[in-house]
Amino acid sequence: MSKIKPSKGAPYARIMGVGGYRPVRVVPNEVILETIDSSDEWIRSRSGIATRHWASPEETVAAMSVEAAGKAIADAGITPEQIDAVVVSTVSHFKQTPAIATEIADRIGAGRPAAFDISAACAGFVYGLTLAKGMVVEGSAGHVLVIGVERLSDLTDLEDRATAFLFGDGAGAVVVGPAQEPMIGATVWGSEGDKSDTIRQTVPWDDFHAGATKAGATEAGSREKFPAITQEGQAVFRWAVFEMAKVAQQALDAAGITPEDLDVFIPHQANMRIIDSMVKTLKLPESVTVARDVETTGNTSAASIPLAMERILATGQAKSGDTALVIGFGAGLVYAATVVTLP
Repeated sequence: MSKIKPSKGAPYARIMGVGGYRPVRVVPNEVILETIDSSDEWIRSRSGIATRHWASPEETVAAMSVEAAGKAIADAGITPEQIDAVVVSTVSHFKQTPAIATEIADRIGAGRPAAFDISAACAGFVYGLTLAKGMVVEGSAGHVLVIGVERLSDLTDLEDRATAFLFGDGAGAVVVGPAQEPMIGATVWGSEGDKSDTIRQTVPWDDFHAGATKAGATEAGSREKFPAITQEGQAVFRWAVFEMAKVAQQALDAAGITPEDLDVFIPHQANMRIIDSMVKTLKLPESVTVARDVETTGNTSAASIPLAMERILATGQAKSGDTALVIGFGAGLVYAATVVTLP
């Protein structure tokens, strides 16, 4: 017989508050067209993106996260000292160690919480949300801060016609805490590593020539461009539309609800065509509000779902207590979907 004392956590977990930060600089398609042979009409028809936000040197991964975290903590009605764990999902923090979560925890005044980073690309926020739910229910944390943050402008090849217009910067955060009823459903998640080359970094860090310049720029004598994100667009589109719709349906089934029970759909903001196709495949009724933040924010990878959640609540398109389906999917290829009650 085990001598270990059973842990005592909350019966359930919920999202208590949400916050977001978008860099000050708004970048229209016209700026992207300075380095690729395309048109505003082509970019909009392919992606639905009209503008995106690019961070200044001062708007670092940590700085954007601190801003989003402060809003989420205030929205949750707690103090930073009540945060017991900080989970940060990002692919654009360029230090292997230490985790950026530790710096963020210190800067928000959280004391000495558990703090770590995860790398799950565009599914990272839902991965973090799932981990946070487990911590609260298991009892190792009372309140968990989950942040999705990216500076993808640092990883964008501005000469790549297929991807130059896609990516933006920003941070989104939520506070996960105790609940007396189910408010975060079971997560349906997984990976398809055989497709890992479909979305990838162009150059591994250990192969990158120290004299190379930022992605898209050139310099005499530089052997390589700065590492950037590249993808096989058609393959990703087909996978996202057909396979991820199945995962979304599985998440609905796991939560015991139907599309008619949904109030809101918040998918990863990858591409407007993908979002619209998923809505059609899932046969969501017109009463369901669909987040389309990608139009003005672009694809912000791990930050896209919390940023879309924050905006859809702030604009009144959704309200506290609404039932929302969220799904993230991206490089790996990885995916994760769940149903939540909005804070």
